Amino acid sequence: MSGSELMKDLNIDVSCFTRSCFSLQSFLSVGEAKSARCDDLQALSERRCPPGKIENPRGSIQIDKDQPVTNRKKDSPEKLKPEQITQIQPQKLSLTLRSGEPQTFSLKFKRAEDYPIDLYYLMDLSFSMKDDLENVKNLGTDLMKEMQGITSDFRIGFGSFVEKTVMPYISTTPARLLNPCTGNENCTSPFSYKNVLKLTNKGDEFNRLVSQQQISGNLDSPEGGFDAIMQVAVCEDQIGWRNVTRLLVFSTDAGFHFAGDGKLGGIVLPNDGKCHLENDMYTMSHYYDYPSIAHLVQKLSDHNIQTIFAVTNDFQPVYQELKNLIPKSAVGTLSSNSSNVIKLIIDAYNSLSSEVILENSRLPEGVSISYKSVCKNGVEGTGESGRKCSNISIGDEVSFQISVAAQKCPEDGKAEVIKIKPLGFNEEVEVVLNFICECECSALAEINSDKCDSGHGAFECGACKCKEGRIGRLCECSKDEVRTEDLDANCRKDNGTDICSNNGDCVCGTCECKKRENPAEAYSGTYCECDNFNCDRSNNKLCGGHGRCECRKCICDANYTGSACDCSLDKTSCLAKNGQICNGRGTCECGVCKCTDPKFQGPTCERACCPTCPVESCECFRDCVQCRAFETREKETCERDCSYFTMIKVKETKDLPQPTDQSFPLTHCKEQCPPGPDIIPIVLGVVAGIVLIGLALLLIWKLLMIIHDRREFAKFEKEKMNAKWDTVKADTT
Repeated sequence: MSGSELMKDLNIDVSCFTRSCFSLQSFLSVGEAKSARCDDLQALSERRCPPGKIENPRGSIQIDKDQPVTNRKKDSPEKLKPEQITQIQPQKLSLTLRSGEPQTFSLKFKRAEDYPIDLYYLMDLSFSMKDDLENVKNLGTDLMKEMQGITSDFRIGFGSFVEKTVMPYISTTPARLLNPCTGNENCTSPFSYKNVLKLTNKGDEFNRLVSQQQISGNLDSPEGGFDAIMQVAVCEDQIGWRNVTRLLVFSTDAGFHFAGDGKLGGIVLPNDGKCHLENDMYTMSHYYDYPSIAHLVQKLSDHNIQTIFAVTNDFQPVYQELKNLIPKSAVGTLSSNSSNVIKLIIDAYNSLSSEVILENSRLPEGVSISYKSVCKNGVEGTGESGRKCSNISIGDEVSFQISVAAQKCPEDGKAEVIKIKPLGFNEEVEVVLNFICECECSALAEINSDKCDSGHGAFECGACKCKEGRIGRLCECSKDEVRTEDLDANCRKDNGTDICSNNGDCVCGTCECKKRENPAEAYSGTYCECDNFNCDRSNNKLCGGHGRCECRKCICDANYTGSACDCSLDKTSCLAKNGQICNGRGTCECGVCKCTDPKFQGPTCERACCPTCPVESCECFRDCVQCRAFETREKETCERDCSYFTMIKVKETKDLPQPTDQSFPLTHCKEQCPPGPDIIPIVLGVVAGIVLIGLALLLIWKLLMIIHDRREFAKFEKEKMNAKWDTVKADTT
């Protein structure tokens, strides 16, 4: 098995090693998988693998392009082209990744002053926008003047949209196709999307062409604006986008159609996201469905376009929800006649440009990325907040700490490239990912090695990499010559039913034990029947922390014994002041004295419990006094253990000997003996219970009598009424 295969098997890349540790006989134990040759440094050292034989490759970072961010003033005589302005640093890096070991690098972003801007104004020309069109006709020159305070390099373009040119979105009668408006209104034929003016720095040209535009009309309320946005995004050459700040202003007073709505007109093909402009007209609106929101998000991001939705107040909630789905977008409230459109654009641009949000391209499988932002005034952010910084002014510099980690090697082991860029900006950082998937020892492989069953495999990095059709640790088995059931029989302990004790896999008739998630835990044995983590515990520690677990039994360290190695053989704690073990009156068990004579107690059996002992012996007599006086234990036990003193009983405490009584020259002890039962409460309780039970019975009897009387009275009343009825009937007759 090669180093690459080992790492795939482990799903981690830790330590691979060479030569002396490679020998299967001297390093791998019975039943241990080949993957055990890769482990952390401590585990390998504990298994007596010499440090000089351990390969421990490390990841690295190399900066390939590191052009500094641009520092200049707006009024600087030096005019730079867009491609000469740098706002993000560095521009290219190469990372060498080892599985499980992240590589972290810094990324700097600084908003450049006087950065060029391209703005494309996309307007709804349905009939309801008639008065808005009048106010947009002078937008070009007016907006040019306002934008001079932001940039000296500003271009503006114009496009319009209505709806798909099929039923039920528009009327397809010949008259309505020529003039979709009612009454005396003179409207232009309906269309889906039209590019009126390519991006230009001539504001008067914008005014001239917009003045020539006419309102059109359609039948339903939602418009086909998504078709137009898609074409504006993907038709870069026709629109004239430069690699600068790209703004798309979407102006409407209605909602929008999206993917799936095309079925109403018999259009079922999904939008292909490609440019279909011919003579500046979108020609495939009748053929492709509207794009989905996710599709638009992808295309707007791919082409670095920031969207400003200029919509009327009625549709603010709808477009606010849309804004939440489209990164780097803004929503402004358009007045009923679009008179505030310039202020709306300026405010929205300032809002968008004051925030930088990093995004990355699709990551290779097994690769993860995390961000940490260091924003203005030292404010830090992590998680999703680590991708962005807000309230950035022109000239402000912010930084990001970006960590890239691989959890496994790609199948082909080839380098991968990811790109990181701030949303809405054309600049990006290219990150080349190289993976450590092989140890250096793989270059020393022995092809057709005798160590692998006489040449049936290559001996590579201490293990056999078998040829096609051969299996087994030493490539000793042929897939064509053996039957699985025969091999499995060799992996069942005592002819049982469990293969490899359910803790491993049977490979060529030999058990290879599974690897545990915790690298410190392992299965072993011919049938993987052993492990090093299911031994007895003491103080919540395996083998009490004083031994190691081998095949589910504790092998204790020196001076410890017991099933959980919790019994110390050290007798130091049992030594009495006279140097004897337990003062010669007991045995030392697990570091604790067990006194053989009940008259002696204490840590080393030095404290005597006898009639002639000092005052501290009172405690020693309590159990025996209670035993003999109140029979708290069996009589035979008391006579055997508590016959070493004489006990005298007195009826009242006044009869006890006093301290001054010389006839009893003993130490006085006072102990609270178990009190006898209190008779009065018991008697009162019994009497009260009898009274309460009697009262309850009387109440029940009274209730039953009341019920019975009422029933009898009701029966009497009924018979009385029947008697009256019979009398009245007889009189009538």
